[in-house]
Amino acid sequence: MITMLDVSIRAGVSKATVSRVLNGTGQVKKSTREAVFKAMDELGYRPNFLAQSLANKSSNSIGLVVSNFDGPYFGRLLRQAAKQIEASGKHLVVTDGHDTPEDELQAVQLLADRRCDAIILYTRFTDEAALMALFERLPVPLMVINRDLPQARERCVFFEQQQAAFDAVNYLIAQGHRDIACITGPIDTPTAQARLAGYRQALAHHQIAFDPARVAHGDSSVPSGYHGCKTLLAANAAFSALFASNDDMAIGAMKALCQAGKRLPQDVSIFGFDDEPSAAYLQPALSTVYLPIDMMIEAAIAQALRLLNGEEVRPLTPFTGELKLRESVAPGPYAA
Repeated sequence: MITMLDVSIRAGVSKATVSRVLNGTGQVKKSTREAVFKAMDELGYRPNFLAQSLANKSSNSIGLVVSNFDGPYFGRLLRQAAKQIEASGKHLVVTDGHDTPEDELQAVQLLADRRCDAIILYTRFTDEAALMALFERLPVPLMVINRDLPQARERCVFFEQQQAAFDAVNYLIAQGHRDIACITGPIDTPTAQARLAGYRQALAHHQIAFDPARVAHGDSSVPSGYHGCKTLLAANAAFSALFASNDDMAIGAMKALCQAGKRLPQDVSIFGFDDEPSAAYLQPALSTVYLPIDMMIEAAIAQALRLLNGEEVRPLTPFTGELKLRESVAPGPYAA
């Protein structure tokens, strides 16, 4: 039976160092950590996490709550989380928040009951007061993704949603579009509200009047983009460009526009959000906002581990988007 001592001998380090690598504690150089994992692979060693948990009164795990498991967005998040947490010597426990505040809070409590060493919550719905109460109540460190918490900036990782939406719509205006429609996500979420605010901010910045008839509300799905666009087409408010709050709704809108006989992008330009893998392969290729979810989950895990190790933590810098400019935007009627 292969033991931790065998691994230490193969890696050329002490048994204590192997223990630190497996438990994610203390300062261990990257090269040393890689040597330990290489020795484990060569020897076929698998840590006994149950025994470690009993000895350390810890599950040696990090809990992660996501809104749902749908789509490539959360696929990217989960792949990066699994890779980074495995590299820290811990294992990942994932559960679904089912896109409701009650289920998100219940999922966090479930992970705490399972004695996860730290918990990361990706939330769309839980309000700030409830999140602040969680920080006080939970016996383990909690990091929040997708929410700006001014009272606890060291405990949250968030994206400048409004600024990214402003940049996208501002680009459409710079291309000569003034009659710009918008399809929002679920409007009771802070994310959808921020992206709508960015749309309105860009219009106001250029002294373009906001027209409610040019706004439809979706639920972030492809069908809701399709039906939202049909609603916009039926309204008496023509538009030469459309900003969709995510790529899936942009895809649905593209189908509705094509069915209505609109040429893309000659008659209507489209801008999405999220930069899904399929965006670059649509016809026309979709201009969109790249959201760095990989870097966001990486920052959240690193901060959670610092909290777990009792290290000093500082507020994290907000993440920003990047415009991916492709073929779905053409010069508009007011182009210079």
